[in-house]
Amino acid sequence: MDSRLYYEPRANGVERVPTALSMFMTSPRLMRAAHWHAQVEVNYIVHGWAHYRMSGHEARFTEGDFALFWGGQPHWLDDASDDLVYAGGHLPLVHFFRLRLPEDVQARLMQGATLVSSATDAADPVNFERWLDYTRSGDPMKASLAVDELLLRIERLRFSPYRLLPDPNPLTHAGGPDPHASPIVVRICDFIADNFREEIDSVDIAVAADIHPKYAMTVFKKSTGMTLNDYINLMRLSYAQALLMKDEASVLAVAMDSGFGSLSAFNKSFRKMAGMSPSDFRRDVRGRPEVAVVPAAGGDGRYN
Repeated sequence: MDSRLYYEPRANGVERVPTALSMFMTSPRLMRAAHWHAQVEVNYIVHGWAHYRMSGHEARFTEGDFALFWGGQPHWLDDASDDLVYAGGHLPLVHFFRLRLPEDVQARLMQGATLVSSATDAADPVNFERWLDYTRSGDPMKASLAVDELLLRIERLRFSPYRLLPDPNPLTHAGGPDPHASPIVVRICDFIADNFREEIDSVDIAVAADIHPKYAMTVFKKSTGMTLNDYINLMRLSYAQALLMKDEASVLAVAMDSGFGSLSAFNKSFRKMAGMSPSDFRRDVRGRPEVAVVPAAGGDGRYN
């Protein structure tokens, strides 16, 4: 009989503010199923090891590993050592596209690849603990510094050996991001982040980014592996899931508040993503027993 404790996704499984950086340092529980969220996930293994089932591949991270993957792809922590402690964060896409990473690396991450580097040192757990404190301080200046410092730390990965899974071969890359596409994607993400709950389309996005609609769609698809509509839906569904788990609003109100033009469109998109209707999702989540999370030293038990 399996005596291990498992994580049951609740309201903290999907960010209520998918455009804000959130950090964690904890001893996580194994997951009963895959989950997703509308941010890029950063993991640093402080102690022990963790095994994930990713979209199309598996990944095992060991002590000292630094990993980066797109949380919009299903991922599942299905096995781990008893002493696992990991730190990390959920990085909004708008910040991810500020990174000076090789263009092909950004594209592969958004298409489901996992970046792993063992080129870390004793400063990393200290940094992650500080970023955790800064993001929860309530001080906008500290929160902004946490974002900037984390981005710089990720950018340093390009100067050391790293590997992209499922490709088993380690690689380094001397190239840089497309200097034209990256600022465009940042402008697109900025506009969508501010307006995803409104009725927007590729024309609105292109006007905000000051480019042609077809070029906006092409650049975004090339950089992220997602269409503009897919990304907007992901933001809306992330927001809707949090409302369904937390609020008493009707499904219709949640659909409208999340930016869907009709209940039928919301139900169709939600069922495609979650495999069930919004009503069944809310009933399933609220019907699960409470599971207390045992916090790690220095952490608060938050699980991503």
